[in-house]
Amino acid sequence: MKTVKKLSAASIEVKNSKFHSFLLPFSEFEKKLSELKRLHPKANHFVTAYRYLNENNQIVEGSSDDGEPRGSAGRPTLKVLQGEDLINVGVITIRYFGGILLGVGGLVRAYSDVVKEAIKNAKPTEYKDIFEFSFDVDYDKTREIEYLIKKYNILVIERAFGCEGIEYTIRDDLEKINLIKEKL
Repeated sequence: MKTVKKLSAASIEVKNSKFHSFLLPFSEFEKKLSELKRLHPKANHFVTAYRYLNENNQIVEGSSDDGEPRGSAGRPTLKVLQGEDLINVGVITIRYFGGILLGVGGLVRAYSDVVKEAIKNAKPTEYKDIFEFSFDVDYDKTREIEYLIKKYNILVIERAFGCEGIEYTIRDDLEKINLIKEKL
């Protein structure tokens, strides 16, 4: 499985209709949808699709045609996400109608093509499960731990300073957490 770490966009024009697609991490999906609706009040459609892992490690998927003919926009967009094996992502595609009807086949192609372009621009990376890990370190070992944290760009959630050392809470993929565990 693959995922994206930041927003990616793409645009195409088909028979005067403009399609603008935004691919982003699922955690930012709802906020970005609200923002785009506010920034593009004259857009005709806001087609969405998403895929994410829930707390039970099950894939949750959804899509919306937002007024386009049923099955012509949201579902094809979701199929592109599935085909690219993307997870924990959402995609929002805005359409400005250009006055020429595209038909169901034309809509499927247009929505699929613009999402594929957004994915290509995003350069997806391999998805890794993220874990949280807490541990105590004596003050004399903190320099080594801080070096590893910086070297491997490990996310530190908390550093609690105590009398004898520091309690760290980190969040990252298992490979990086194991690097820290080896030094403890």
